[in-house]
Amino acid sequence: MRALLTSLMLPVLFSCNGDGSGKMNLYTIEDDIELGRQLRDDIASDPETYPVLSETQYAEAYAHLYEIRDTILASGAVTHADDFDWELRIIHDDETLNAFCAPGGYIYVYTGLIKFLSHEDNLAGVLGHEIAHADLRHSTQQLTQAFGVGVLFAILTDSDPGLISQITEALLNLSFSRSDEREADEASVDYLCGTSYAADGTAGFFEQMEGFELPQFLSTHPSSDTRVEDIIEYATTLECDLTLNPDANYQALIDALPE
Repeated sequence: MRALLTSLMLPVLFSCNGDGSGKMNLYTIEDDIELGRQLRDDIASDPETYPVLSETQYAEAYAHLYEIRDTILASGAVTHADDFDWELRIIHDDETLNAFCAPGGYIYVYTGLIKFLSHEDNLAGVLGHEIAHADLRHSTQQLTQAFGVGVLFAILTDSDPGLISQITEALLNLSFSRSDEREADEASVDYLCGTSYAADGTAGFFEQMEGFELPQFLSTHPSSDTRVEDIIEYATTLECDLTLNPDANYQALIDALPE
């Protein structure tokens, strides 16, 4: 049935995202979810490359991250808050400053990024930014351009299972357009505005990166020279609170991770 439905969709070629952006995307919300699940399973099958921490063994760390996630989803600004599962996984790699969100809302955060940041608000900003890429469906737009229609349909219909590893690697190295990055930055502000977190949390991350060699997270996320200023200006225009959350105990999250 899945293959039949997919073949019927082929003549349509592209359909609107349905988010009012006017951008075109071949895939439905259900396709995003299915692709995300396959990416999740592919990552889980390769613990050497992706050493995901056990949710049972590191329950405190996961609970802390899920609390941040839930705060973002409860903002009322996430379009697909109720459509995606928004599963969260922590990858044990202290050398990598990275986070990404697969299509369908599968969120991955590296321990290196958590330990690098100084404030929980900055992590909330990064999570909001990555959630925005999935919520705005940027990934499937970019993957469609990179791999073409036939390849992605082969994955969604399980006709060529070997391709999923290529998609996983591509996801980790996606270079979003400056327009997509600006949208994700602004969406992160929208998500955090009105929460207990500083709405410009993402800007704080970029400020902390000053003087450091650009990590993969930045090298695959092109930035303008005024990115920090643009985020702060947008948050100020919306009259959001830019005060760091005084109740956040970020050190507790760091302490809950393996050394």
